[in-house]
Amino acid sequence: MNNEATGALIRELRKEKKLTQRELAQRLHVTDRAVSKWERGVSQS
Repeated sequence: MNNEATGALIRELRKEKKLTQRELAQRLHVTDRAVSKWERGVSQS
């Protein structure tokens, strides 16, 4: 699975749970900027 597909899946699942990027980040103990990068498929491998 490539970064874009992974990001789309993260975004889809987050929205199904009605979570903001910030809320997801808090649950995962990461920054909301990290979640944003994941969803856009620009995270480092």
